[in-house]
Amino acid sequence: MIIRSKAPLRLGLAGGGTDVSPYSDLFGGCILNATISLYAYADIIPKNDNKITFYLRDKEECYNYNLVEQLPINGEIDLLKAIYNRIIRDYKLPPLSFELHTFVDAPAGSGLGTSSTLVVAVLGAFVQWLNLPLGEYDIAHLAYSIEREDLQLAGGKQDQYAATFGGFNFMEFYNENKVVVNPLRIRNNVVNELSRSMVLFYTDTSRDSAKIIMQQQQNVNDNNAQSIEAMHRLKEQAILMKEALLKNNLDDIGNILNIGWEQKKRMAKGISTQLFEDVYQAALAAGATGGKISGAGGGGYIFFYCPMEKRYDIIKALQAFGGSVRRFEFTKHGLLTWQF
Repeated sequence: MIIRSKAPLRLGLAGGGTDVSPYSDLFGGCILNATISLYAYADIIPKNDNKITFYLRDKEECYNYNLVEQLPINGEIDLLKAIYNRIIRDYKLPPLSFELHTFVDAPAGSGLGTSSTLVVAVLGAFVQWLNLPLGEYDIAHLAYSIEREDLQLAGGKQDQYAATFGGFNFMEFYNENKVVVNPLRIRNNVVNELSRSMVLFYTDTSRDSAKIIMQQQQNVNDNNAQSIEAMHRLKEQAILMKEALLKNNLDDIGNILNIGWEQKKRMAKGISTQLFEDVYQAALAAGATGGKISGAGGGGYIFFYCPMEKRYDIIKALQAFGGSVRRFEFTKHGLLTWQF
């Protein structure tokens, strides 16, 4: 028997950063995101050899451990080990012998929520294998708790919920880790048109999002007026984006993305770089009407909205910066699990 799962990566279209505590605890956050046809995959093969083996197929790495109740958290694939530890501890299970194979369609630090999506995919495989009584909100919250509480990794809440629920969602974040996911009913022709009107460009750089997020958190703690005001405007941007999608006003999206990009750069230092500014200006000169960096900033992917007749001009202009354009479609489904 093999247990398989996959969870989609996401684009944060509007409101990014307002899902991060303490801002979301004090003021409430709003984000509009959408999942895309890039995935994190997990396969579990149950074994009886008293071993726990992790294969990171995208990195060509393998880690072997003796069968124990709790694996050491020591800087070596802690994300995967923390998932196992939490499952064993929360559900009072005996040690489990298995192989876990993982693969992610985008590199870590690229701004598409890869780490959190991988956690969701692995959790989904365990839920399928062990028949754990967890619904969508439960899986997303557990993934968040493993990353932010068990491992103390800096970050927000949107990625875990996007990967679990899938599709276009307007998400609200409050204190005490309360999250409300509002799925948006967007017509298929609008979704298809939006997919064809987006250009997703990988700059072939990565970043440590934790440093940027920690500075953003510190700015809120310090009552930094510029940073907090920028986050307020980003919440407004999320509402504008929701209205544009639901009313089929796609021509407004470029300007809404521009609003978000300018405000996002005010939240913390290091969100933009000279490379990103050059890429952004080149895309606008070629016909894009707006865009933004994906994720916390500092590196990774950037995406643009463009009229269809300008799409290939923009792709050609971006070739001057190296990197690569990544084709994708928006997806309706979140976490999927199965076995055979």
